[in-house]
Amino acid sequence: QEIRDNVVLLEGGQACIIMQITATNFSLLSREEQDASMFAYATFLNSLSFPVEILIRNKKVQIESYLKLLDQEAKKTSNQKLATEINLYREFVENLIKTTTILDKQFYIILPYSSLEAGIKGAATAAPGKSAPYTEDFFMQARVALKGKADSLLGQIERVGLRASVLEREELIRLFYDIYNPDAGGLQQDIDDATKPMLVSTNKIV
Repeated sequence: QEIRDNVVLLEGGQACIIMQITATNFSLLSREEQDASMFAYATFLNSLSFPVEILIRNKKVQIESYLKLLDQEAKKTSNQKLATEINLYREFVENLIKTTTILDKQFYIILPYSSLEAGIKGAATAAPGKSAPYTEDFFMQARVALKGKADSLLGQIERVGLRASVLEREELIRLFYDIYNPDAGGLQQDIDDATKPMLVSTNKIV
């Protein structure tokens, strides 16, 4: 329904914040480091006192702009040997993407909030209808509760050997736009311009 600060307001008295997590190459770790990582991850899961959603997003990497950049660099340089090397590298990359799908893996943890967490009084502050705007009280309750969850989670994630950050409004808008419009080529409009459609489906504009 709405994104305010770093809080995503959903339908039915729900809200969430989204944390992006760095990745580590598990296969490159030593056996001892792998065991330590698995133990730390198990401890992290067992320490959770509230539900979370772990999302792994596989996104196909668009290489076309990179190939164009290589073409420009090959034409720009006055060093013929360097230009030849760039063209050979470009040919290698182009052949690689023809035979292999290059994926960018992105990792997120979603922390949910329900108006029911604040009891009957808290549920009354949520929107009464699907399309009705949320009250200021509900937003404040959600923001405080979610900040507490995020703060407790950040330290635990660091102990696993990873880094996490809470996505802010602009990052959230770009993420949702990219999810709903995978072929749109990125968000071009001003983030603060709410007069233009953000989400474009195959049948309608939202």
